[in-house]
Amino acid sequence: MKHAFSFSGFFRLLLIVGFTLQLSTTAEATSRERIEAFLETTGFDVALDGIAFASTSAPQMLGMVPDDFGTDWARAAKQVFDVQIMHRLAVEILEQTLTETALEHAITFYSSELGQRLVEVENASHKIEDDTYKQEQGRAIVADLVKNGAPRVEILNRMNRAIDSSDSALRALQEIQIRFLLAAHSAGVIELDLDGDDLRQAIKQNESATRTALRMSALAGAAYTYQVFPDEDIQTYAEELEYPLMQEVYELLNAVQYEIMANRFEALAQKMKNLETGQDI
Repeated sequence: MKHAFSFSGFFRLLLIVGFTLQLSTTAEATSRERIEAFLETTGFDVALDGIAFASTSAPQMLGMVPDDFGTDWARAAKQVFDVQIMHRLAVEILEQTLTETALEHAITFYSSELGQRLVEVENASHKIEDDTYKQEQGRAIVADLVKNGAPRVEILNRMNRAIDSSDSALRALQEIQIRFLLAAHSAGVIELDLDGDDLRQAIKQNESATRTALRMSALAGAAYTYQVFPDEDIQTYAEELEYPLMQEVYELLNAVQYEIMANRFEALAQKMKNLETGQDI
């Protein structure tokens, strides 16, 4: 039986991850060993592992539940969002796109005393599978900050603006939604009367509300993740994220993250087809 997709399910995906998409390329390649060191030092390897958590929203995006795919659903999602596969994809892209200058700048900052403390809490946050818990805790922190008129709210907002200064996260996640839906339709998992352009238009109708929700979610997430840091450290971090070379690094890392998400969701659509027809995977 085919199903119709769910915009509410996609909205959940939007709140799981929020970065930017703006892929830049360069003829200068960086060695695999340097990329591996870069991933570990910056904590981006752990962030990649967290992409797997987004797979839990896949059935809801299609108007379904995991049980619709039988007992093999968890195994299928784990196979598709395999950590080693995602890591290999990231390294392959970064080898060809990340300049040595940008890499060195990021490593220098994140290997500093402050940088390592930031990576520690960011890694811990990425490893929490229950995003609802983080959001609830973060919103409570933000509510107290607002109540007390604390300047920390604007500092956190400044940091988030540096990470996504042009709403690229929203557009990237919309494109992931479209690619997943079209792949699921092609695989025969769902019925879809809209083509790619019509899907974009339908999703765009809720863009304003979704953008606001994304920003509130990002604020709550940052409030939770960096709660042990004083305002001065967060201010320093925001200033560092605004630095041109760090902007280049984050634009690329976020692009890599989103390309991997889109790639894996398309692969998951094919797995869903096999599960729905009762075939072994």
